[in-house]
Amino acid sequence: MEFENSFNVGVPVDQAWAILTDVERIAPCMPGAELTEVIDENSFKGKVSVRLGPVALTFAGDARFEDRDDEGHSARVKAQGRDSKGRGGANANVDFRLIPADDGTTTVEIRTDLQLSGSVAQYGRGVGMIKDVATQLIDRFADALHEQIVAERGAEDTEAPSGADDAPSAPPPAPAAKPISGFSLGASVMWNAIVRWLKGLFGVRSDG
Repeated sequence: MEFENSFNVGVPVDQAWAILTDVERIAPCMPGAELTEVIDENSFKGKVSVRLGPVALTFAGDARFEDRDDEGHSARVKAQGRDSKGRGGANANVDFRLIPADDGTTTVEIRTDLQLSGSVAQYGRGVGMIKDVATQLIDRFADALHEQIVAERGAEDTEAPSGADDAPSAPPPAPAAKPISGFSLGASVMWNAIVRWLKGLFGVRSDG
């Protein structure tokens, strides 16, 4: 299944690219994600935990940059993982590109091709539900990333003037990864599914 998402980063495109390709820096911003090993500058290992109602899934696997255009600000990431209880796996190709906005910020466009296998695939029968989950996660990631950028700017702004021999202070640590809330995420996804059903039942169309 394929779906697209986008979000805005409140910094210029070059700075946004440097942030988003620093996996160690941004991993804590993704709900339920944990970076477990940095193999090299393009390959990583980690795990992602998701709870939807009574069902808890933990995918452990690896990801790597297959294509990376630093000048064009675009990349492709290939990720694969298996559920820790042997209920199946997930494989994804994620293409993203950064587009400079007129106000000096950056728009990030993401296109995901996701394949589920094993019993885990039953949760992907409704493409709309998977898209809703992806949108919720991207929104939360964007919020956490914004908080991190604001915190780093605040630390820079409050730095006392220093002499040439003073070493620059390190940026504040990234916020700890927040677990994915099964109740709030599941409720939101269910509500969106009901809205889609009602639109189909009564022939309601969205003009976008």
